[in-house]
Amino acid sequence: MLKYLIAATLMVAFAAPALAVDEFYIVRNPDKKCVVVDKKPTTTTTVVVGNSVYKTRSEAESAVKTVCTD
Repeated sequence: MLKYLIAATLMVAFAAPALAVDEFYIVRNPDKKCVVVDKKPTTTTTVVVGNSVYKTRSEAESAVKTVCTD
């Protein structure tokens, strides 16, 4: 019984990070520069640009050119 519990624990431990969904945001810093971040900002000095959440970093970086204009 103990080996099944250990096996199940190991399966969950290795599967959980694989199931994590990456989210990327385009934010504008106080210096008016847009950057791509992997966590939604919680500070008031940065602002999320647009209403989209991107699944890949490359998708977000290509969207910076169209979404982030002065």
